[in-house]
Amino acid sequence: MIESLKRKTVRGMTWSFVDNIANSGITFFVGLILARLLTPMEYGIMAMITIFIAISTSIIDSGFSNALIRKSEINRIDYNTVFYFNLGISVLLYIILYVASPVISSFFNEPVLIKITRIISWILIINALGIIPRTILVVNIDFKTQTKVSLISSIISGVVGVGMAFYGLGVWSLVGQQLSRQLLNTFFLWIYCRWRPVWEFSTESFREMFGFGSKLLVSGLIDTVYKNIYYVIIGHFYSSAQLGQYTRADQFKNIFSSNLTNVIQRVSYPVLSSIQNDPKRLKDAYRRIIKTTMLITFTCMIGLAAIAKPLIIVLIGEKWLQAVYFLQIVCFAGMLYPLHAINLNILQVKGRSDLFLNLEIIKKIIAVGPIVVGVFCGIEYMLWGSVLTSFISFFLNSYYSADLINYPTWQQIKDILPALLVSGITALAMWSLTLVDMPMCFLLLLQCLLGLILSTFIYERLQLEEYLEVKRIILSLLNRKK
Repeated sequence: MIESLKRKTVRGMTWSFVDNIANSGITFFVGLILARLLTPMEYGIMAMITIFIAISTSIIDSGFSNALIRKSEINRIDYNTVFYFNLGISVLLYIILYVASPVISSFFNEPVLIKITRIISWILIINALGIIPRTILVVNIDFKTQTKVSLISSIISGVVGVGMAFYGLGVWSLVGQQLSRQLLNTFFLWIYCRWRPVWEFSTESFREMFGFGSKLLVSGLIDTVYKNIYYVIIGHFYSSAQLGQYTRADQFKNIFSSNLTNVIQRVSYPVLSSIQNDPKRLKDAYRRIIKTTMLITFTCMIGLAAIAKPLIIVLIGEKWLQAVYFLQIVCFAGMLYPLHAINLNILQVKGRSDLFLNLEIIKKIIAVGPIVVGVFCGIEYMLWGSVLTSFISFFLNSYYSADLINYPTWQQIKDILPALLVSGITALAMWSLTLVDMPMCFLLLLQCLLGLILSTFIYERLQLEEYLEVKRIILSLLNRKK
């Protein structure tokens, strides 16, 4: 059974990683084309509605999907109860956003937001229809099917967005891309997942899951507001063009940071939940996940900060030059996101959603300072404040999770420090090449080659356990293709 679980976990992580890498590649490629065709102002307008969609999405789920995943035995009525609750809340929130669209438009002083809000909000209902099929696939650790669904959706919606941009539809091309992607994703989830709802609802099941999920809902809402509050602050106090620059930088950062975080959350939560009653195995699995994840994260995020300028200029042009400095800052904040996710997963696995909520409240109170600074002093100061907040959050998260699995903060730092040092040394060498005057294309290529060769050389000499694990996974993927 242990070997079976291990194989299933590895397959799940592999497919989830492939899913995120492939989707990131598609999204990145489509984003490059759209960034060439659209202006920072148009990206900024689209970003203004992001927080309202994100908050509504958190409310719709209400932590029920995690509550379902955590249950050792899930009945048919549990799925149906959550499905109808999600669908009902999504319709209610769509109506609220439809009515509130003039207020949103007035707040940002962008008249076009009325129509955009009313159309893009259909995503809420479409997404609600796909929550249960997606949850069933996660429970079964079936990330292969999810990969197929997301890839098909990403490719077709990318074509839709680019096609609309070529026809000069501006910001509406971004609306069309997002709507079509979610619609296709939900459609194919229903095709591949054989579950179908029946008309039944259990108040007992609802109360049981809401008792656990409600705390995750509140903490999720707090986290969602925090992650998207910069869009509101920049969009209201600055300009849509500056918001577009920040949005572009954040999207580059998310290629690695958020996608890797999603992989870890999607795979580690059901896996760790399945061994929650075996303290030794739980700690060993948890430690292994942290070391492997942070080696990849540090390499990608610190390296991305080093190549930010030539990367942005070569790929999307000098009109996005302001995004370079924004990107370098958010990379240092984003490099700890996967570590946050893993620590918080332990609280959920152990059923401590109360601690999860308390932590979110404490961290977001601390985060108010940088936001206030940003209003009065500038966007850059606000972003540097988010870096400081990210490091403080790690110490808080690890402090609470340490007692649950006997894995203290100092040991976590000791485990991830080698990867951090190697990544820092490599990135410094890569960045030093920017001091030499050369064409941006050549500079970017030279930086990437130097980073690959230098980091591989150092890791081969050190033979770190986490490096060998990553190497083994990569080689196994390559061998399958032959």
